[in-house]
Amino acid sequence: MPVPPSRYRDLMTRDLMLWALVALASKAPVAMAPLALVFLSRQSPGGYTLGAGLASAYVVGEVVGAPLLGARLVRGRARRQLAVGLVAGAVCFGALPLAGSAPAPVLVALAFLAGAAPAACPGGTRALLTRLVAEEAVPRALSVEATLTQVVWATTPGLVVVLALQLHPGAPLVLAGVLAVVAAFGLARLPEPGESPPTASSPPAVGRALLSGWPVYLTSAAAMAMLATAELVLPALLEERQVPVGWAGPLLAAFALVSAAGAFCYGLRSWPGSPRAQSLVFLLLTAGCLSLITVLPGVPGIALGLLLAGVFQSGAMITRNLSLREQLPGHTHAAAYSVMYAVGGVGYSLTASLSALALDRAGPSTAILGGVAVTLLATVVSALAEGRSARESHR
Repeated sequence: MPVPPSRYRDLMTRDLMLWALVALASKAPVAMAPLALVFLSRQSPGGYTLGAGLASAYVVGEVVGAPLLGARLVRGRARRQLAVGLVAGAVCFGALPLAGSAPAPVLVALAFLAGAAPAACPGGTRALLTRLVAEEAVPRALSVEATLTQVVWATTPGLVVVLALQLHPGAPLVLAGVLAVVAAFGLARLPEPGESPPTASSPPAVGRALLSGWPVYLTSAAAMAMLATAELVLPALLEERQVPVGWAGPLLAAFALVSAAGAFCYGLRSWPGSPRAQSLVFLLLTAGCLSLITVLPGVPGIALGLLLAGVFQSGAMITRNLSLREQLPGHTHAAAYSVMYAVGGVGYSLTASLSALALDRAGPSTAILGGVAVTLLATVVSALAEGRSARESHR
């Protein structure tokens, strides 16, 4: 008897609703932290320079912590490990406002630990989600996760600004700590389905399995390269075209919300082609739409390019997760998602540096096209590597 297709309402079980609460509460601190650290330091002697350094330390902590802590999740007790990481991150979030007058190295260390301690959570919760649903419902469940992610990234920057300016500069970080504790409590109440790891899963074997997913990790770096280009170069592009820079906020919020809508639409039906092929197509479409903002005039032209890029970017996000899930054994999924998260952070940071260099040497349009070129290069390399791997597996 054929299995009936899954629907979104089939996902509305108690466990999955609790998982959604955990996902929202754990993603919000990640989205809030960099901007919150900037506002925390804005009126201190270090000013914006210290704030940028703390935000960088937080991101570096995520990049370092995600693969190191994510690799431990293959050994079981994932919920407990994730909860401990969230609580440790909450302590660091709460300590930062209290240590406002401490020397800069102390603040940098706290920011690093706030990023590193819960860094395995995005990958761990994603792996937990895919084990809470039936196999045929996994694409739809990942669409829900992508939708939640984009909604969080669209709404939290405004929340940070309001709390920091209207309440206290440290209020966003306190809220981030509270949300991390809520997520840890929710994780403790979720079931942890068995993974049935193979008996001979030695650390070297796990390491080799994780390394074999590098073409998919590269697509994550490519996707984050485009996100960095859109976020960081947009204000300069608006200024160059004599458009008020205040448009950057609404445009980026619309980009995130349209990405959420695109993720939801992806899960409404099955799409032709393998997840690997879909991911490459979505990346190419996103790059093409993003390049449109360099030639389309005014706010309407920029908005059109960004909104189209947002729709396809969410598809790339979902399909690269599905590709990784297909390629690697189940007991490595949590670690692999964490590695992919870290590689995406590296792609964002490198593209941010290249964009800054391009802005100094050329201009916003050149910087955007440079980010698109980086994305296309990474996509081509990933496609060639995955095609070669597929041919070798069929011999």
